[in-house]
Amino acid sequence: MSSISDSVPRLDRGGGNPPPDHQDLPPGEEHGEDPEFFLEMSLAEHLEELRIRIIYSVVTILVALVAAFFVVDWVFKRIATQANVENGEVITLSPTEGFVTWFKVLLYIAIAFSMPMLVFQVIRYIAPGLTRREKRAVYLALPVVSMLFIAGMAFAFFVAIPRALDFLSGFKSGLFDWDPRASELVTFYLRLMLGIGIAFELPALMFILGKIGLFNHQQLGRARKFAFIGVLIAAAIITPTPDPVNMMIIAVPIYFLYELGIIFVRFS
Repeated sequence: MSSISDSVPRLDRGGGNPPPDHQDLPPGEEHGEDPEFFLEMSLAEHLEELRIRIIYSVVTILVALVAAFFVVDWVFKRIATQANVENGEVITLSPTEGFVTWFKVLLYIAIAFSMPMLVFQVIRYIAPGLTRREKRAVYLALPVVSMLFIAGMAFAFFVAIPRALDFLSGFKSGLFDWDPRASELVTFYLRLMLGIGIAFELPALMFILGKIGLFNHQQLGRARKFAFIGVLIAAAIITPTPDPVNMMIIAVPIYFLYELGIIFVRFS
């Protein structure tokens, strides 16, 4: 004999609404697999999950610091060589500037090594609030986003920044003695590498916006001339030098990425 409680539908955690009944779903799909179903966590559960993700992230960075220790000197010497400083040694103007700048580069390298794991921890933290369809989209986009950002930073470090420093170090050499400070040089690298790395995310951004229906590939194709002007403006902002050669070194790859984004949107 069934009790009264058996006839009352039970609420599962998911957006404050009960999950759909099995008979309302396509055959073979249970409510736990509903693409619009997501878990709703309490505040205590959110804080506990955040604590776990922070611990994993800190441990990952600490391990990466050990690996970064073996390459930090090479990176620093590479920066000094690309900056065209004499004897490959940059100057420091305070007692602690050398150590602080060296440790800053060490930490940046460790964070770069840890980035895939850090992004994964962020996704794991927000995953309970995403539907199955949203989770699939995020996990599919993650490798492309990571590769584009790494490609942008590598392009900045090995191509764009050395060309910019060649121009800056030789500008009015009869009037100025080129000898940049270590801290300012590292900041210069970080700003450009982050800026170009973010700019290289253009195809991924276009894919996401196209996926949600803001535009299609025909509209993007008709907007090419406006996109080209926008790319030139962005390149002028990112490029630290006023010469058109260095600006085009950045503008051409970004516009190519715009065309690649059109292809992504077309097949999204």
